Parts: sequence; C-alpha cells; structure tokens
Amino acid sequence: MSADLVVKNLHVRIEDQEILKGLNLEINKGEIHAIMGPNGSGKSTLANTLMGHPAYEVTEGEIWLNGQNVVELSPDERARLGLFLAFQYPSSIPGVSVANFLRTAVSARREGPKTGSNGDSKGRGMSMREFRNELKEKMALLKMDFGFAQRYVNEGFSGGEKKRMEILQMAMLEPEIAILDETDSGLDIDALRIVSEGVNELMNPNMGVLVITHYQRILNYIQPQHVHILVAGRIVLSGGPELALELEERGYDWVRETEGS
Repeated sequence: MSADLVVKNLHVRIEDQEILKGLNLEINKGEIHAIMGPNGSGKSTLANTLMGHPAYEVTEGEIWLNGQNVVELSPDERARLGLFLAFQYPSSIPGVSVANFLRTAVSARREGPKTGSNGDSKGRGMSMREFRNELKEKMALLKMDFGFAQRYVNEGFSGGEKKRMEILQMAMLEPEIAILDETDSGLDIDALRIVSEGVNELMNPNMGVLVITHYQRILNYIQPQHVHILVAGRIVLSGGPELALELEERGYDWVRETEGS
C-alpha cells in the first residue's frame, strides 16, 4: 500500500441499514484532508468505523494503516498503532482527572501494540516527571492553563473546553493519523479559532489529519490540501481547497446532479 492510511471499497452497515457503500480514501502523513457532505451522507459513520466502533459492521472492504489491515482490531489496538479520533460529542468522565486520564492513555500509546498470546506490550511507558513536563509543554503550546489538568474529564466543561480537551489528547498522544469528527460542531467563532490554532500548531510531517465537517468555515482556519465530497455513502468528488469554497457557494445539489446521486 502506498499511502499511510488506505480505505479500500469500504461497506459499512448499522443493524440492517447500509451506510457506506464502497468508500475509497488515501491519506499520507503530513497531509490535511477534509471530507464534506450533507447530513446523513455517512461522515460520522466513516469516523467511527475507522476507529473501530463495535456498532458499525464492516461487511466488505479494508482499512490499512502503515501496511496493516486493522479491520479486525479493537479501538484500543488501533489507537496504539497511531489512529486518533476527536469526537463530535465528547463524553464526561466524573472522578477522573485530565492529568490521570492523559497519563494512562499516553503510557498505553508509548507501550505500543500488544504482542503475543499473553497480551504483552512492546515499548516503554512514561515516568511521572517526563509526563508532567510534556503536559506542561503541550498545554502551553495550546495556550491552556495548567490548572485545567486537575479538573475531571469534560465534567462541567463548555463546548469549547471539551473540544480543546480533544486537541490536548491529540497533542499528547502524537498520532500518525488524526480524525476530527465535526470538531466545529457547537463552537462559536472564538472557540473555533482557538481549537483550529491548536491543530495547526500540532501539524507536522509525521501526522496526517482528516477533518470531517458539514460546513466550510473550519477550513478557513485548518486549510486542507485535499477535499472530498461524501454523498450517499461514497466519495463522489475530490479536489483541492477550492472545492470547499464551491460547496459553500453552491451547496450540495449540483454535486448530486453531476454524479447522478
């Protein structure tokens, strides 16, 4: 496989309803891709399927990450390999501090994939001192007060704070492919700008980003090299950043007409 993430002929259903109907996509590290589409087109289904949500059944197709087909792997195993999903609606975890949550997640990521029948992991964890130093560094990069680390995960957080928490996780986990599922949902302009600046600060040649969105506005801040249009479970059109601007101006009807969807 040539690309770092390859989605090949992906068919996905929930219960008895087929949502994705032969989706193809390739993403390399160092690239920013955007997937846009109308409501019900399958955008969040794609995000959840890539991360291995058990409610989404892959009936056909493959998902390759760095040459390994991950379709049969659990979300935990995919995360250890370097996939990351920023949720559209992040959950709260009362009683678990941001710092403890992140240290557990980062240690698991650094230990790497589980190997062998006994479930042992390779690699190394992270000392408390090393973790605190890195957390302070990443929070400073994202312009976050260190006191944020002592709060319970997403409990009492505003919409903007929840999304900043997702970006902080991304910063600490250093994924190879990061999927942002409608991160702009529920954000005002100021919060959107802060979150987008965080993503841009973290973007580097060792990470690819997939931005899934309904609107073009987040792409004013996180600027993709590639834009894909998802309609009725398939990517029907791909292009450069100008494609998002055309969608903003013309809507989705012309895409449906052009592609016969």
